[in-house]
Amino acid sequence: MGFTVRQLDLAILPPSSAPVRVLHFSDLHLTSYRKAELKFIASWIDLQPDLIISTGDHIASEKSIPLLLSALNPLLKIPGVYVFGSNDYYAPKFKNPIRYLLQDNGERIHGKDLPWDQLDRGLSSQGWVNLNTRKIKMDVKGISFEFRGTDDAHLEKDNYQLVAGKSLNSDIAVGVTHAPYARILNAMEDDGLDLIFAGHTHGGQIRLPWFGGSRSLTTNCDLPNWRSRGLTQSGNKTWLHVSAGLGSNPFTPFRLFSPKEVSLITLKALNQHQPSTQKVPSNEF
Repeated sequence: MGFTVRQLDLAILPPSSAPVRVLHFSDLHLTSYRKAELKFIASWIDLQPDLIISTGDHIASEKSIPLLLSALNPLLKIPGVYVFGSNDYYAPKFKNPIRYLLQDNGERIHGKDLPWDQLDRGLSSQGWVNLNTRKIKMDVKGISFEFRGTDDAHLEKDNYQLVAGKSLNSDIAVGVTHAPYARILNAMEDDGLDLIFAGHTHGGQIRLPWFGGSRSLTTNCDLPNWRSRGLTQSGNKTWLHVSAGLGSNPFTPFRLFSPKEVSLITLKALNQHQPSTQKVPSNEF
């Protein structure tokens, strides 16, 4: 299976704002032998992003850290933010794939500890910001962004109250989290955030053909399946973008109808008299 660049437009910025090209990647689950993935990561600089957002699960082995940092190096000079997922803290371990289709009982199966602090230092060395339980402001192309992030909810390391509160004095308020559990999405929506970025779902990883598209069987959290990848909105609430990511657990290295992807989302000015026309594809579940 090859790699896909998912390109989307979202009219969400203040009127007369310049477009902002956001590169969103997630769930690399990188091992040292995945040379094609490393080459694809290195090519992202050609997409000319203005802002980069990573929603975690970067690695599956400590040996992959220097390789990942080398591939990302040109991008580290561009404004960026990131959070961690469970596989930044722990190496993967074999588990029955059927578990993903069953109700989550809270049990987690981990491998050995990974040197996440080494990864953290490498990502932040040239200016990317660790958003795990942190709130910051950043100007990108003259637009004031407020970012707030949580640590991984799948490991119950999240504590949204540490970054909670209504957004003040920014043009756009953005939430960043690895696993899009309802408790985080609801809290961010209640605080009036404009847009949330997440990963974790792998787009369902195994999807079924469905009336011109495909349908996911699971999100591996309490996110509804119809929001398992891409840009969605529930009613007039906060926009959510979920990356299907590039990788998978090395012990279950298969994806079906869920291409390995990175997303390029162009944020555009919102016309004062017309809301965004971005719609949820009817063939996406």
